[in-house]
Amino acid sequence: MTGLDPRMVLGAYAVGVFPMADNRQADSVYWVEPKRRAILPLDGFHLSRSLRKTIAANRFRVTADTAFEAVIRLCAEGATDRPETWISGQIETAFTALHRLGFAHSVECWDGDRLVGGLYGLALGRAFFGESMVSRERDASKVALAWLVARLRVGGFTLLDCQFQTDHLASLGAIEISRAAYLGLLSGAVAGAVEGALAAGAGAGDVALSAPRVSSGVPGDFFALDGASATATVASPPDGKVIAQLLGQTS
Repeated sequence: MTGLDPRMVLGAYAVGVFPMADNRQADSVYWVEPKRRAILPLDGFHLSRSLRKTIAANRFRVTADTAFEAVIRLCAEGATDRPETWISGQIETAFTALHRLGFAHSVECWDGDRLVGGLYGLALGRAFFGESMVSRERDASKVALAWLVARLRVGGFTLLDCQFQTDHLASLGAIEISRAAYLGLLSGAVAGAVEGALAAGAGAGDVALSAPRVSSGVPGDFFALDGASATATVASPPDGKVIAQLLGQTS
């Protein structure tokens, strides 16, 4: 089984293409460029009254990048409503490498010490490419997405790519746009972001990739939310009430 080169993955996302596999055990991937693309405008997240209450009450403990590998494995598990997964071993390995290099991130929802939901994706420039989200308790994936939107807004991101539209995503504010419109948004969001990241290096197992840097514009800061409080002495995610208030400002 040939490995999936992280540099190739970054280059693909920068031009609007992403990898998928037929199933968990697939030994190859195929590259997808949808004619219609789902995005979630960062000022258009639909925060329902019930979800607002769940977030403000801190029903789940929410973290970021504390359990990336556990999140991607949870997303890859089969479920009653989704017996098959497109997250193959190659894709998991590539994204784990990209996480270690600072490109791929996760948001986790915990009930005590038990991981009950979350999401993961790829950050490049001011674009975040959502890959998959999962719930093992009611509303856990919705809470993770809400926290992601807040994190991206505070961090100066301009594009949240959801790949394919679903009823679930539409209920949270996702819209479909044409490929041409998407590429226009993408171009502005990733301008210069792969400069250096695609520098010469050997194979997928190498760490020859550079950290993200943008030559035109300012890159998004995935962790800006953690230090958003002026009184914070240690960077940490804010209280759920702060997230609910932030999202409610334009929802």
